[in-house]
This record gives sequence, C-alpha cells and structure tokens, in this order.
Amino acid sequence: MDALLQPAWTLVGTPFTWLELLAFLLSIAMVLANMRQWLVGWPLAAASSLLYGLLFFHGQLYGEAALQLFFVAMAIWGFLQWWQGRAQSTLTVRRMAPTAWAWSLGSIAVGAPLLGWVLDHYTDSPLPYWDAVPTVASVVATVQLGRKYLENWGFWVAVNAVSVILFSLRAYWLTVLLYAAFIPLSVLGWRAWARAPRMPRP
Repeated sequence: MDALLQPAWTLVGTPFTWLELLAFLLSIAMVLANMRQWLVGWPLAAASSLLYGLLFFHGQLYGEAALQLFFVAMAIWGFLQWWQGRAQSTLTVRRMAPTAWAWSLGSIAVGAPLLGWVLDHYTDSPLPYWDAVPTVASVVATVQLGRKYLENWGFWVAVNAVSVILFSLRAYWLTVLLYAAFIPLSVLGWRAWARAPRMPRP
C-alpha cells in the first residue's frame, strides 16, 4: 500500500500517486467498455473501484470510499445481469418508466442529505455533504446501468460534474481530469446507446 501511495510524478508541487494513476487508467477503460456494452467493463469497474476506495479512504472521503465497495458488489451484479440478459436475449437498452424516475430522484433527494448528516456527525470527513451527493447519485446511476436504462448516462453527467468540484477541493487533480473526461464520454455513451436496438418505454 505504501508503494502505491508514492508519487509517480509531481506537477506544480502536487504529487500524483501510482494508486491514483492506475485507478485512472482502469476507469477510462471501464467507461469505454460500457459505451460498447462489453462485459469486460464490469471486471474493470471492480478493479478500479478497489483502487479508488483505498485512495479515498486515505484522503478521508469516507462516503466515496464506501461507495467504491458498493461498486465492487454492483460490478458482480451488473456482470451477471448483462451475462444472463445476453444469453437469454432479454436485456437490451430501454427507457425508464415513471416509477423508475420516481425511485431514482426520490432516492437521491432523501439519501444524499441523510448520508451527509451521518458523515458530518460520525466521521471526520471535511466535506460531508459534497461527499454524499455524488455517492448516493452514483448508487442510483449504477443500478440504472445494470438494468441498461438509457437515462443512466444523463445521471452520470451530473454525478461527474459534482465529483469534479469535490475532488478539486481535495486536490486529486488526476481524478479531477478523469471525472472531467467522464462528462463528454457519458454524452458519447448516451448517443451510442440511443442508436442501439432497445426495448420501448414501458
């Protein structure tokens, strides 16, 4: 662990660790695979999440660190969802029904303030509410991705925009670059999935 936290290089006085660099590269590969609906995207998600979990825990972003553990579990679930759906030809790109919209927005509206309060009162997180918003929204977007809802990409655009601010405040500049790059990649993923064969809106 200590070796991974050593600087790979330093730019303008800011160190970039091997841990952050490796997580960065795996995350880019994961998004590109998701855009193409490749199953390998889920193992890449698990690997990058484990590395980012270590990075965020070290940086006292406990909500984001816990989120990465959730992502590992969701990567297993998502892989199985896509694998079974592919084998049975039942899981294709689809639009969200009103109930899915209500669940998604309601979960964020309730979950983000609640998690922020927990982080504020029970941890030494320096940015509890900034930490909580992308954490809860990422959970929602990951479930949407696993179910191949087209709208997951729009949620990721919003998550990534907030994350850019969060990681800027913690001086994780390589991760800031990653999440800034995720925004146009999410738009491209949205367009790619919009052109893919999909089920009609329920």
